[in-house]
Amino acid sequence: MATLINVDSLTKLTSEAFYRLCLANPDISMERSPQGELIIMSPVGGESGNREANLITYLNVWNLKYNLGLVFSSSTVFKLPKGGDRSPDVAWVSREKWDSLTIEEKKKFPPLCPDFVIELSSESDRIKPLQEKMQEYLDSGLRLGWLINPQDREVEVYQPEKTVEIYSMPCLLLGKDVLPNFELEINF
Repeated sequence: MATLINVDSLTKLTSEAFYRLCLANPDISMERSPQGELIIMSPVGGESGNREANLITYLNVWNLKYNLGLVFSSSTVFKLPKGGDRSPDVAWVSREKWDSLTIEEKKKFPPLCPDFVIELSSESDRIKPLQEKMQEYLDSGLRLGWLINPQDREVEVYQPEKTVEIYSMPCLLLGKDVLPNFELEINF
């Protein structure tokens, strides 16, 4: 579950201030909304953590075979073009997009939106904020996103300028033109 903290009465939480706050508090998982709100992310339980690790593994195995980009864990914060600083559960960035960054940009919170993300709903998550986060990714340039909701046994597939597709589990998800030949069966 994420806890939203409004810090407007104290300071304007810019992206740079958020970066410094994260450096000063490395043991706290945080995000920043496009409006500058601080979001504290609670840790997940074993079941959810295992599912996330498996999703990263499946994507990384595909990526090692095709070598088209880089895979990132939920510890990576991306400085999105529309103003938020977000850390998807699983992210993939094309090599071309990654190589366009400077060395300094790669070391800090990369100033880009991943091409592909997975958000995995845990039992403590509310689905609406995750759907809003997926829309934020789309607005920032996301090419494909999967919101996996094991509690309701559904997967929502997000693509630019398309209606969200909803699949019931079990289902086979395809990487489409973003992740060519990537297929993942979801049956949580």
